[in-house]
Amino acid sequence: MTNSIVALIEMRNVFLTARLTRSARAIVKTLLIAIATVTFYFTSDLALPQSAAAYPFWAQQTYPETPREPTGRIVCANCHLAAKVTEVEVPQSVLPDTVFKAVVKIPYDLSAQQVGADGSKVGLNVGAVLMLPEGFKIAPEDRLSEELKEEVGDTFYQPYSEGKDNVVIVGPLPGEQYQEIVFPVLSPNPATDKNIHFGKYSVHVGGNRGRGQVYPTGEKSNNAVYNASATGTITKIAKEEDGDGNVKYLVNIQPESGDVVVDTVPLGPELLVSEGQAVKTGDALTSNPNVGGFGQIDAEIVLQDASRVKWMIAFTALVMLAQVMLVLKKKQVEKVQAAEMNF
Repeated sequence: MTNSIVALIEMRNVFLTARLTRSARAIVKTLLIAIATVTFYFTSDLALPQSAAAYPFWAQQTYPETPREPTGRIVCANCHLAAKVTEVEVPQSVLPDTVFKAVVKIPYDLSAQQVGADGSKVGLNVGAVLMLPEGFKIAPEDRLSEELKEEVGDTFYQPYSEGKDNVVIVGPLPGEQYQEIVFPVLSPNPATDKNIHFGKYSVHVGGNRGRGQVYPTGEKSNNAVYNASATGTITKIAKEEDGDGNVKYLVNIQPESGDVVVDTVPLGPELLVSEGQAVKTGDALTSNPNVGGFGQIDAEIVLQDASRVKWMIAFTALVMLAQVMLVLKKKQVEKVQAAEMNF
């Protein structure tokens, strides 16, 4: 009996030891994963710095119905003030229920860098908005060819608003890899949708590179020029850091009369002024750090009826045949007239 009790106690000790060993291993493994995650988080920005992010959702929130104003301007231009070239390639005409490519080109100097939100130098991101005619939409994956799948890659297409599949936005994407953005588009079929008709339609495209200069609230970002708000002499330039670690400059301007005016300049733009310098209202206090910009372009596409093309080909062939017959008839008449004259 005593031996049995001792054996049970030993078995329990072995079980508890094994259980504690497994628990210790699990804790050590969790700690190692946590340490690796934290290390990667803090070192990734140094080894692989992130590009400046763009924020298309601001346009979606501020202009929920459509990104195109009645004037024809795409609303991205309200925050991205610099004008840059944007190009688009679409086919002249397409047949119903077919997949085609719309290629948006966003060229810029790949060596260019601009300031990030924290004031550091970073690469540019790109984004695009494609406004297709009603009924057109991004083609589902099962309709894409293998070649087109390779061109599209991992690009994510987001509808601008719910219920509007014909307005699509993309981005932000790294500009070094996406100088051209391919949109696989599926054309509608008037045979199945009575609201769609054959004819010519407009396509509106906007392409952006880099951060904006103005936030939707109307405030400037640190990717803009800062100007003096008063005329006077700069008496002091102080560097200040808030509780979140954000650094800014306080430029004190003493007018000829009145209190000191303080202009706040965030970290990023380079200060062009110094203490003791006289400035006027509107004079630039900083350089212009922006190297990006927004551009838009319009194109046209024809939703073509296949039967119309066939009838056009048949009509053209008939006209050509009639012309050939007229030429042959003329030659025949000339031969008859020559024979009568010789007779």
